[in-house]
Amino acid sequence: MNRPRALLLDEPLGALDLKLRQAMQVELKRIQREVGITFVYVTHDQGEALTMSDRIAVMNDGLIEQLGTPREIYEHPATRFVAGFIGTSNLLGGEVAEVPEGGAVLSHGPDGRIEVPVRDGLSAAVGERLELTVRPEKIGIGTDKPADGLCRVRGPVTEVVYLGTATNYNIATSAGADVVVFLQNAMNADDIAVRGDGVWLSWDPRHSYAIGARQ
Repeated sequence: MNRPRALLLDEPLGALDLKLRQAMQVELKRIQREVGITFVYVTHDQGEALTMSDRIAVMNDGLIEQLGTPREIYEHPATRFVAGFIGTSNLLGGEVAEVPEGGAVLSHGPDGRIEVPVRDGLSAAVGERLELTVRPEKIGIGTDKPADGLCRVRGPVTEVVYLGTATNYNIATSAGADVVVFLQNAMNADDIAVRGDGVWLSWDPRHSYAIGARQ
């Protein structure tokens, strides 16, 4: 067929090395725009799915967990599975301490305070437990207590991994959660903290995304 209405590509770049795969991703996107044919692209590479797609269907056990644009899927995962499957995500939970209009404030350990908007379809009441996700690149790390108005949790650094363009920090919060922070090595590649240091983590409440009651 010279002009099919749709073209199925099932793991087309899976056997290629990294640099060639990245180059072919750009080439396939150019071809798709040029021919105007719908590509149905199957991949287990989450980064490739974000790169290649206008819309993504995340499937689990044969069912679609969420369907949306790459930005919607990444920034606003509908379920715990989607949050953990697409990219790296930190799952945090806590008891609801306050319920301001349109949101909730969670306690997280003796020092932690997390604000989260509560989206339609979810409920939050004082005393209930709520789970949320926040992406690693949204989180700041430092030794000083964060300013009021920011979400904050505290704990020791358990691992530091230098990746060239970024450094990954793993932190065990005082409430027992494991948190990953991606810090880009833009101007200064020196480590902010080393393994064993106690640090504060902070982020804008807008980057907390509630995904439901904690199991």
